[in-house]
Amino acid sequence: MIAISLPTVKRCWRTMSFTSTLYLCPILELLIADIPDEIKPEINLGLQEALVNAAKHGNSLNPDKTIIIHYSATANEYSWVISDQGAGFSPCCNYSDTPDQQLAVENAENGRGLWILHQIFDQVHWNAQGNQLKLCKTVK
Repeated sequence: MIAISLPTVKRCWRTMSFTSTLYLCPILELLIADIPDEIKPEINLGLQEALVNAAKHGNSLNPDKTIIIHYSATANEYSWVISDQGAGFSPCCNYSDTPDQQLAVENAENGRGLWILHQIFDQVHWNAQGNQLKLCKTVK
């Protein structure tokens, strides 16, 4: 089940929640509906990586656990806050300029998704526990 709140003011955060799943197509379609066409593919990829991490690594694909997304948009900035019910993790802070360098730092299975997030979004921040991720993209 997907639950969505509708905005009531101009700069409002919307909320979406769903049970842990890797079937993300309808969720991603809703999240990128208002994104400009020229950046939709990269935002779709980045959000897919973040949501797969939340469902798979955070919630261990447990359908009893929920992923919550708060998201907002202005004329020049898009923001998402993705929370899972997992124990969290400590993300590596050293993201190199190329995937080959990054993969040398972390193993290929886990490091590639985090590297992609840092390449797509202007801001990538985790909370102290490591179970909430804030992503921002500025459009000029």
